Amino acid sequence: MIAIIDYGMGNLRSVQKGLEKAGYASVITADPEQVRQAPGVILPGVGAFADAMNNLRTSGMIEPIQEVVAAGKPFLGICLGFQLMFEASEEGGNFQGLGIFPGQVRRLPPGLKVPHMGWNALTIRQANPFMDGISDGAEFYFVHSYYVDPADPGLIIATADYGLHFCAIAGREHVFGAQFHPEKSSDLGLKILENFGKQVHAC
Repeated sequence: MIAIIDYGMGNLRSVQKGLEKAGYASVITADPEQVRQAPGVILPGVGAFADAMNNLRTSGMIEPIQEVVAAGKPFLGICLGFQLMFEASEEGGNFQGLGIFPGQVRRLPPGLKVPHMGWNALTIRQANPFMDGISDGAEFYFVHSYYVDPADPGLIIATADYGLHFCAIAGREHVFGAQFHPEKSSDLGLKILENFGKQVHAC
């Protein structure tokens, strides 16, 4: 059963419903041990980076997340959860992230309406099983004011364009992150969750 981490900052039930529609059982949990034991883990998130890291720290979730990733279990970060996977964010100052991926979280350029909210097309930069059934130009639903800037371009699976080409999906091996909300992105979003579920069941 896929664990959806409850640390007080996410549309947890919508993610769970999305997994259900994609055919995969999940549990919303605030128990670090349940996260450790899960075959796959999703880190959602809506809100401020510093608050989210503080909540992960006080809830005892940072070490279980690191252990899950080190153990080779499938892991997916969504929206703020994706940003938390990087080393640091400039949101509200300079705050340390989980450091799963190298790179920074940066504010969208001046002059753009923020948050960037609505449907936006993806440009696929590299083939990946996480993108099975997703064609170049497919649209997904975004809500964000910051974007990830990976230090390793090889992590970038797909980009989107909003005043600049920014990383919309990053990943390596079993670990992935999406800046958009697959659970709010209709059938194609469900396909993303299905692809993640397939990787969990394959492990």
